Amino acid sequence: HVQLVESGGGAVQAGGPLTLSCAAGRYTYKRNCMGWFRQPPGKGRDGVAAFDCDGETSYRDLVKGRFTVSKDNTKNILYLQMNSLQSEDTAIYTCSAGKHLLVCVWDYWGQGTQDTVS
Repeated sequence: HVQLVESGGGAVQAGGPLTLSCAAGRYTYKRNCMGWFRQPPGKGRDGVAAFDCDGETSYRDLVKGRFTVSKDNTKNILYLQMNSLQSEDTAIYTCSAGKHLLVCVWDYWGQGTQDTVS
């Protein structure tokens, strides 16, 4: 079981930045994905941004140009830099890890961190 611990969530003004971090334990899959998901109030959880095993990134259309996903491979930390935040970005943000087959299969989840934009 891979442990994932998010940090960096909080309350910010609209238009402001916020950076989230996800510290992951040593991942056992040879080909793995890591990414961010979010769940707005009263809605389901959807993908936000992710890395596949080749370092390719993907972003949800709503956050393209505003959010940047990155990682520190030495420390095994995943980041999400969020800029120009809007009220619709308010959500619980959760990091995930999984196997990279033809697509990412998400196996492990963190507890989530609240981001509130006012």
